[in-house]
Amino acid sequence: MVSGLGDMSLSLAIAAMGSALGTGIAGMAAIGAWKRAFMQSKAAPFILVAFAGAPLTQTIYGMILRNAIQGANLPAESYPYQMLIGFFAGVAMAFSAYMQGKAGAKAADALAETGKGFGNYIMVVGIVETVALFVMVFTMTAIPKG
Repeated sequence: MVSGLGDMSLSLAIAAMGSALGTGIAGMAAIGAWKRAFMQSKAAPFILVAFAGAPLTQTIYGMILRNAIQGANLPAESYPYQMLIGFFAGVAMAFSAYMQGKAGAKAADALAETGKGFGNYIMVVGIVETVALFVMVFTMTAIPKG
């Protein structure tokens, strides 16, 4: 079995980069919304943490995919393909995390401003998450068993 950061770990590393960007974007929006609430002497809704933390799951999906590639025990000559699988799946999950962070940022702003619509906002955040789930599952089903 071929292992190391250069092959199957690409899915984890790249997905984690997307999670970092997404949580940063949504987190900054949550902080701004809380600041506005504090300045207006209003209660700061703690639930905004759900929007800020949502992009973290793409890191987990990248790890699950990495483990699936590793567990497939593919021959050494498939090393370049393992790298490509990890890279492209990781990029797709990273984009999902990034866009989920942007959607979470808008959701945090809207919820803090209106106090309404949490269910609607979390559904949109979940739809964006589904892209990463699809990438993980479809990639895992396409991996040949060694």
